Amino acid sequence: MLSLGALAFATPWALAALISLPVLWWLLRITPPQPRQVTFPPLRLLLLLQPKEETPAHTPWWLLLLRLLIAALAILALAEPILNPQVAQRDSQALVLVIDDGWTGAPRWREKLVRADTLLEAAERDGRPAVLITTAAPANGEAMQPSLLMPAADLRPIVAGLQPKAWTSDRAALVQALLQARLPESANVVWISDGLREDETGASTYTLAEFLQRLGPLSVITSPDDATLALLPPVTSAQGDTVTLRRSANVTGEQGATLRAVTDQGRVLSRERMTFAARSETATLKLDLPSELRNQLSRLEIEEQPSAGTVQLLDDRWRRRPVGLVTGGAVETRQPLLGDLFYLDRALSPYAELRSAPVAELLQREIAVIVLADVAQVVASETRQLEQWIDNGGVLLRFAGPRMAEATDNLLPVKLRQGSRQLGGALSWSQPQRLGATPETSPFFGLGGSNDVTVSRQVLAEPEAQLGEKTWLRLEDGTPLATATQRGKGWLILVHTTANTLWSDLALSGFYVEMLRKVIDLSQGIGGTGEAADTPLPPLGVLDGFGRAVEPGPAVQPIAPRAIATTKPGPRHPPGWYGRLDSRQSLNTANAETKLLPVLNWPAGVAELRLDGQNRELHLLPWLMGAALLLFLADWLIGLGLRGLLLALRRRPAAAMLAVALLLLPGMTEAQQQRRTTLTANDEFALKASLDLRLAYVVTGQADIDQMSRAGLYGLTEVLYRRTSIEAAEPIGVNLEADDISLVPFLYWPITPQQPQLSDAALRRLDLFMKTGGMILFDTRDQAMGLSGTAASPNTEKLRQLLSRLDIPPLMPVPDDHVLTKAFYLMQDFPGRYSGGTLWVERNPGGDKDGVTSIVIGSHDFAAAWAIDNNGRPLAVTVPNLPRQREFAYRFGINLLVYTMTGNYKADQVHVPALLERLGN
Repeated sequence: MLSLGALAFATPWALAALISLPVLWWLLRITPPQPRQVTFPPLRLLLLLQPKEETPAHTPWWLLLLRLLIAALAILALAEPILNPQVAQRDSQALVLVIDDGWTGAPRWREKLVRADTLLEAAERDGRPAVLITTAAPANGEAMQPSLLMPAADLRPIVAGLQPKAWTSDRAALVQALLQARLPESANVVWISDGLREDETGASTYTLAEFLQRLGPLSVITSPDDATLALLPPVTSAQGDTVTLRRSANVTGEQGATLRAVTDQGRVLSRERMTFAARSETATLKLDLPSELRNQLSRLEIEEQPSAGTVQLLDDRWRRRPVGLVTGGAVETRQPLLGDLFYLDRALSPYAELRSAPVAELLQREIAVIVLADVAQVVASETRQLEQWIDNGGVLLRFAGPRMAEATDNLLPVKLRQGSRQLGGALSWSQPQRLGATPETSPFFGLGGSNDVTVSRQVLAEPEAQLGEKTWLRLEDGTPLATATQRGKGWLILVHTTANTLWSDLALSGFYVEMLRKVIDLSQGIGGTGEAADTPLPPLGVLDGFGRAVEPGPAVQPIAPRAIATTKPGPRHPPGWYGRLDSRQSLNTANAETKLLPVLNWPAGVAELRLDGQNRELHLLPWLMGAALLLFLADWLIGLGLRGLLLALRRRPAAAMLAVALLLLPGMTEAQQQRRTTLTANDEFALKASLDLRLAYVVTGQADIDQMSRAGLYGLTEVLYRRTSIEAAEPIGVNLEADDISLVPFLYWPITPQQPQLSDAALRRLDLFMKTGGMILFDTRDQAMGLSGTAASPNTEKLRQLLSRLDIPPLMPVPDDHVLTKAFYLMQDFPGRYSGGTLWVERNPGGDKDGVTSIVIGSHDFAAAWAIDNNGRPLAVTVPNLPRQREFAYRFGINLLVYTMTGNYKADQVHVPALLERLGN
């Protein structure tokens, strides 16, 4: 390579052809142009005929310059000029390429890989070897180490396949690994960095930079104008749920981002805009969702910057929480309708999982809130367990009562006076008190329905300096009705009246329900002291560096429940879901302590480059060749004009178009070949399914079953063609994990026990297919086992397992007046290879699907009854082998497909008598 500052030539020897330009000038100068063609004018020639000396004509000077320019452009293009070449200071040195592949490197990842590939291409051009170093721990859990020194061409596909990790870079561990590795003694080092340091000091970042400088000149490529974002865990407080988004401090202007609240099924519940003020590192948002939607929420994410750090997984602690109920009164057994538990159960059961048991038993299980109704004294051992449980995030809610009036334990937010205040007592009022104004700092602020609540008796709090801060509800006279204090991560709350109607009518109001719901919302999580807390939580699903859900790798290990809150994500414990499907906990990349600190000053001697396009290598060959080609076309047209052929070309436009077509044909043919070669299997399936009507079957992976399914649908297609107007092409197999099933109207699914579990994406496609007009015929093919009286077959068990993960509507056996009984043929039985059994359909199909069921379930092995070979002969014997059974199987298939294609129009026959009567009138 020949480098001339900002311009370099990959093939400099081609520039030697520039020496031939003077020779080319001389040749063009002495070569006369071709004679001009004009229409023959004999008489005018005779008049103007004069004997004179003529000199040969020369090519015009401006045309000479044009042709020399064409030649010069072609020569320069062959020399492969490069603008801003990525050449090293010394071309003989190896290239050491360092890439930050932690989650903070995910923004603009594709541009970073393009830049890395450009560097490797330059090294390949110079014949220099290269080494790749990544700063995040490998996903396989092995020790960090650089790649081997290899040709740059071999390293390019490795770099192209890099993906960011879901955990942070570990530069300190990388330095230790590099000290033990064999690296080139002299190299050019390029570090594509995220521009951030790990901590306040940035010691490991600067240590790594200084180590790399020992190998040779170091260039650092960053994107200083882009902010890295981190979504912090939402905080639940008395005022609601607050979401905080943090950004790196290298950007100080106003900036916006979009927060999405998503369910497990991928449904977006909310999209809210978050805005950073100027010079602010955080943006906050109050997440206001109804409780019903809040319980469905499982994921918060930032749209503009997908990464593991901009995703927060919300586990079961965010959803419907377990609440324990404990009472100290005997009235629960003698008069249950008057007891505290009756009112608590009615108020909380729609919104929480209720458990009624003694305190000791509740603490042995996962519990978020414990309600003590008129429990005066808690034993010492249970008190210590409750205090530990509250410190870990539990919420203890206590209601007063006759026994509470004499309570002396420490599980109270305020100190109580002995005795109680009641209507007509020593500490009395003349009439029942109503609720006063609710403090704005109280979680009960703004709740409706409190105007009608009256209180006739309460327990009083001893005056203290913090009593006002602890008061959440007051009576009209200012005395507290609800007090609370925070202990550790949990809350201790006391309602100074009863949970039933003995002292007030609070339990009869809607305010009572909303108040309890607010208390449940305060719980920070599920804490327990039982054996379940020591059972490791296996990984269910993890996140990749872009925040996408992926399957756990072999290196992922379970996490102890007690340690999940303090576990730092890494290869052994990546962020994601851990536990069981019915009780899972989340591990997130970003936490409340996450900080995004930019590198303020790199060590002396480090060259800082930008990722945003400046200093990017640009190949000029296609531009120069394109310019030369355009000038060549211009020279051709000028030559035609000088020879008088341009007018003739205008008279023959067809010839001109043919010439242009011949010039463009090779490029068009090449483009068509490229399109044909890039057609994937999914594209071929989409073309087949969209260009022709086809019946489809699910590919199970078992060759005999798949062949029978194909032959069965082939036989049904032939019968449909002969007997109806439905003209379908050959059936196709469907891969549920890859193919777009929305392109087919009907799907036959033979159930097999060996079929693998479907991914969440495939389940979502199936659910959408059934909800948007598609029909699935599930066939367990086990009617023969049902006739023998055995238990449920493996096929049926597999079907139950599958349907449990889908949103299946209520089903019923096909009624006598169903459209399937009269869509084309009149029939009441629906046999396949086997007769008998029950055919199940949707109970109440929606009107948006014209009343057509989206699911049909049978056990008759329909495909075997329909299947024929290439000669039209049946492939399977019906059971029992009756002459008409296969015919009725075909008729059922025809009815099913006509019903699928045409909808529920046959049901309109019930209106025929009324229409005829109206016409007669």
